[in-house]
Amino acid sequence: MHLKILLPTEIFFDQTVRKITAEAENGMFCILPRHSDFVTALAPGIVSIDPEQGATIYMAVDQGILTKCLDNVNIAARNAVMGPDLGALQQTVEKEFTILDEKERTARSAVARLEAGFIRQFLNIEG
Repeated sequence: MHLKILLPTEIFFDQTVRKITAEAENGMFCILPRHSDFVTALAPGIVSIDPEQGATIYMAVDQGILTKCLDNVNIAARNAVMGPDLGALQQTVEKEFTILDEKERTARSAVARLEAGFIRQFLNIEG
Protein backbone atom coordinates (compact mmCIF):
# COMPACT_ATOMS: atom_id res chain seq x y z
CA MET A 1 0.00 0.00 0.00
CA HIS A 2 1.07 3.55 -0.54
CA LEU A 3 0.43 5.98 2.35
CA LYS A 4 0.42 9.73 1.91
CA ILE A 5 -0.20 12.08 4.84
CA LEU A 6 -1.19 15.55 3.74
CA LEU A 7 -1.04 18.66 5.92
CA PRO A 8 -2.32 22.10 4.89
CA THR A 9 1.19 23.25 3.99
CA GLU A 10 3.07 20.09 2.99
CA ILE A 11 3.13 16.40 2.15
CA PHE A 12 4.21 15.11 5.56
CA PHE A 13 4.69 11.43 4.70
CA ASP A 14 4.81 9.59 1.36
CA GLN A 15 5.93 5.96 1.49
CA THR A 16 4.97 2.36 0.74
CA VAL A 17 3.80 0.52 3.88
CA ARG A 18 2.64 -2.96 4.99
CA LYS A 19 0.19 -1.99 7.73
CA ILE A 20 -1.49 1.10 9.21
CA THR A 21 -3.16 1.32 12.62
CA ALA A 22 -5.18 4.41 13.54
CA GLU A 23 -8.12 5.57 15.62
CA ALA A 24 -11.50 6.72 14.33
CA GLU A 25 -14.33 8.21 16.34
CA ASN A 26 -15.71 4.70 16.94
CA GLY A 27 -12.41 3.01 17.89
CA MET A 28 -9.10 1.63 16.66
CA PHE A 29 -8.71 -0.05 13.28
CA CYS A 30 -5.99 -1.63 11.16
CA ILE A 31 -5.56 -1.45 7.39
CA LEU A 32 -3.81 -4.17 5.43
CA PRO A 33 -3.23 -4.18 1.65
CA ARG A 34 -6.28 -6.20 0.61
CA HIS A 35 -8.83 -4.56 2.90
CA SER A 36 -11.96 -3.01 1.45
CA ASP A 37 -11.96 0.60 0.37
CA PHE A 38 -13.41 3.04 2.87
CA VAL A 39 -13.41 6.57 4.28
CA THR A 40 -13.37 7.51 7.97
CA ALA A 41 -12.93 10.54 10.19
CA LEU A 42 -9.85 10.21 12.38
CA ALA A 43 -9.87 11.12 16.04
CA PRO A 44 -6.82 12.96 17.36
CA GLY A 45 -4.38 10.20 18.31
CA ILE A 46 -1.57 7.89 17.31
CA VAL A 47 -1.11 6.39 13.85
CA SER A 48 1.36 3.52 13.74
CA ILE A 49 2.85 2.58 10.41
CA ASP A 50 4.75 -0.58 9.53
CA PRO A 51 6.91 0.25 6.51
CA GLU A 52 7.90 -2.45 4.05
CA GLN A 53 11.33 -2.44 5.69
CA GLY A 54 12.44 -1.13 9.04
CA ALA A 55 10.89 -0.44 12.42
CA THR A 56 7.38 0.79 13.17
CA ILE A 57 6.90 4.54 12.74
CA TYR A 58 4.68 6.41 15.22
CA MET A 59 2.87 9.63 14.38
CA ALA A 60 0.49 11.79 16.35
CA VAL A 61 -2.17 13.33 14.12
CA ASP A 62 -4.78 15.93 14.79
CA GLN A 63 -8.27 15.11 13.66
CA GLY A 64 -8.52 14.41 9.95
CA ILE A 65 -9.90 12.19 7.21
CA LEU A 66 -8.52 8.85 6.04
CA THR A 67 -9.41 7.39 2.65
CA LYS A 68 -8.42 3.98 1.30
CA CYS A 69 -8.92 3.34 -2.41
CA LEU A 70 -7.29 0.26 -3.91
CA ASP A 71 -3.62 0.41 -2.85
CA ASN A 72 -3.63 4.11 -1.94
CA VAL A 73 -4.27 5.39 1.57
CA ASN A 74 -4.44 9.15 2.12
CA ILE A 75 -4.71 10.96 5.42
CA ALA A 76 -5.54 14.66 5.44
CA ALA A 77 -4.94 16.24 8.85
CA ARG A 78 -4.43 19.69 10.33
CA ASN A 79 -1.22 18.73 12.07
CA ALA A 80 1.06 15.73 12.51
CA VAL A 81 4.32 14.97 14.30
CA MET A 82 6.57 11.93 14.02
CA GLY A 83 8.67 10.14 16.62
CA PRO A 84 10.96 7.08 16.70
CA ASP A 85 9.09 5.66 19.70
CA LEU A 86 6.07 6.52 21.83
CA GLY A 87 8.12 8.22 24.59
CA ALA A 88 9.89 10.55 22.17
CA LEU A 89 6.60 11.16 20.37
CA GLN A 90 4.92 12.25 23.61
CA GLN A 91 7.69 14.79 24.27
CA THR A 92 7.46 16.09 20.69
CA VAL A 93 3.67 16.43 20.90
CA GLU A 94 3.87 18.31 24.20
CA LYS A 95 6.49 20.68 22.75
CA GLU A 96 4.53 21.23 19.51
CA PHE A 97 1.26 21.86 21.36
CA THR A 98 2.98 24.37 23.63
CA ILE A 99 4.18 26.23 20.53
CA LEU A 100 0.69 26.03 18.98
CA ASP A 101 -0.90 27.31 22.23
CA GLU A 102 1.50 30.29 22.22
CA LYS A 103 0.70 31.06 18.56
CA GLU A 104 -3.03 30.74 19.25
CA ARG A 105 -2.81 33.12 22.22
CA THR A 106 -0.89 35.63 20.09
CA ALA A 107 -3.45 35.34 17.28
CA ARG A 108 -6.37 35.79 19.69
CA SER A 109 -4.69 38.86 21.17
CA ALA A 110 -4.20 40.34 17.68
CA VAL A 111 -7.85 39.67 16.80
CA ALA A 112 -8.99 41.33 20.05
CA ARG A 113 -6.88 44.42 19.20
CA LEU A 114 -8.38 44.53 15.70
CA GLU A 115 -11.91 44.25 17.08
CA ALA A 116 -11.23 47.03 19.58
CA GLY A 117 -9.87 49.20 16.75
CA PHE A 118 -13.02 48.60 14.67
CA ILE A 119 -15.24 49.53 17.61
CA ARG A 120 -13.26 52.75 18.21
CA GLN A 121 -13.55 53.65 14.52
CA PHE A 122 -17.33 53.07 14.54
CA LEU A 123 -17.67 55.23 17.66
CA ASN A 124 -15.64 58.00 15.98
CA ILE A 125 -17.88 57.85 12.89
CA GLU A 126 -21.06 58.19 14.98
CA GLY A 127 -19.58 61.01 17.12
